[in-house]
Amino acid sequence: MRTLIFILLLLLSIPSPNSKPRIDVIKIDGAINPVVTDFIHDVVEQASKEKAECLIIELNTPGGLLKSTRMIVSDFLTSQVPIVIYVSPSGAQAASAGVFITLAANIAVMSPGTNIGAAHPVMITESNEPNKKDSTDIMMEKATNDAAAFIRSIAEKRHRNIEWAEKAVRQSVSLSETEALKEKIIDFVARDLNDLLVKLDGYEAETTSGLKTINTTDAVVNHIEMNLIQKILDVISDPNIAYILMMIGIYGLIFELSNPGSILPGIVGFISLVLAFYSLHTLPINYAGLGLIIFAVILFVAEVKVMSHGLLTAGGIISFLVGSLMLINTDISFEFVRLSLVVIITVTILTTLFFVFALGKGIAAQRRQPTTGSEGLVGEKGFTLSELKPNSIGQIMLHGEIWNAECSDEVDKGSKVEVVGIKELNLLVKKLD
Repeated sequence: MRTLIFILLLLLSIPSPNSKPRIDVIKIDGAINPVVTDFIHDVVEQASKEKAECLIIELNTPGGLLKSTRMIVSDFLTSQVPIVIYVSPSGAQAASAGVFITLAANIAVMSPGTNIGAAHPVMITESNEPNKKDSTDIMMEKATNDAAAFIRSIAEKRHRNIEWAEKAVRQSVSLSETEALKEKIIDFVARDLNDLLVKLDGYEAETTSGLKTINTTDAVVNHIEMNLIQKILDVISDPNIAYILMMIGIYGLIFELSNPGSILPGIVGFISLVLAFYSLHTLPINYAGLGLIIFAVILFVAEVKVMSHGLLTAGGIISFLVGSLMLINTDISFEFVRLSLVVIITVTILTTLFFVFALGKGIAAQRRQPTTGSEGLVGEKGFTLSELKPNSIGQIMLHGEIWNAECSDEVDKGSKVEVVGIKELNLLVKKLD
C-alpha cells in the first residue's frame, strides 16, 4: 500500500507535458538603487527556482549607483534562466547604469523611439579646492578605467560590440534603437510586449545551467510588481525625500520634547527619522555634513533660550546650509545623486522660521507668568471690604470675588491693595498709596 501511494505521489509531482510555459515580467522605471537591486535579485531567484522560460525586464532608467549596478550584473551573469532586457516604452532610455544592465542580459531588445548610452561615471559632488580637485581627477580616472574594464568584460561575455561599449563609458556616446541594432549592442527591436514574445520564441540563450531554448508559444505571462513596502522604500531612496524626512523627524521630536504629551508630533517624528535613516543608509553620507546639520539645530534651539542678538541664528543658518550641501558624500556613480539646491534653500528657510518663531513662541508661552489659577492672582489689585490688621484675617474684593486676606500693616476699609502672595487659601496683600 505504501509503495502504491509513493508511486502515485511521484506521478503527480511530474509536470504535465501539456503544461503551459511561464514567462515572468517586471518593470523598472527609475533610478537604480539598493531597493531595485533587492527586487531584481528576488525575482531572478524566484524565476530560477520555479523554472520560468525567461525573465523579461522592461527597463527605463537614467542611471543609478555603481554598487547596485554591479550586484544586478552579477545576478544576470549567474542566472539559471535567460534574462531579457526590453528598453520600453517609446521614449524610454537605458542610460548610464542602464547600459551595463542591458549589455549583461542574455537577450537585449529595444522598442522604437528609445536610446541607450552615456555610461561615463560621474562624481556625486564636486570640489572647488585646487588640491582636492587634483585628487578628484585622479579618482575619476581610476573610476573610468575600472568602469571601462567592467563593461568590456560584460560585452565580451555576451558577445556584443566591445569597442562601442568602451566608448559609452569613456566618451558618453549614445545610440538609437536602429543604431544599436547595427552596432550589435542589442539583438532585435520589438514594437511591444506581444511582438517581443513572438520574436523570442525559439531563441537560444546561454545560462549557467547550459544552453536554453525559449518557448513562448501559449506562454503564461506572469507580471510581478514590488510589494507595498518595496514601493515605499523605493520612493524614499531619493536623497531629497530622505532629506525632507530627516528634517520632519527632527521637527517632530523637538516639538514633542518642548511640549510633552503632544504625542502626535513625537510619533510622526520618530517614523520619519527611521525612514530617513534607512534611505540615508543606502546613500553615501558625509557624516561631517550630518554633524553640521545637528549643530545648526542646537544653535537654533539655543537662540530661543539665549539672547544673542541673532548671532546664534546666523551661525545656525550657515551651518545648516553648509551641512546640507555636504550631506551626500563624494562618491562615484552613474548619475548625479545629490540634493536639489531648491530643496536645501527651502528647508533652510522653513527650519529657521520653525525654530525662531514657532518654537520660540511655544517656549515664551511656557515662561509667561500664569494668568489663571491661584498663581495668576499675584500682582492683581483689589480693595478691602473690611479693616485689615496684622495677624488677623479680613476680606477683599478681587475680580468680582470675595477673598480672605492678610496684611502685615493696618489697612482701612475701602483701601486699594495688591496681592503679593498666597498662603493656603488666604491672599497676602499690601496697601497701595
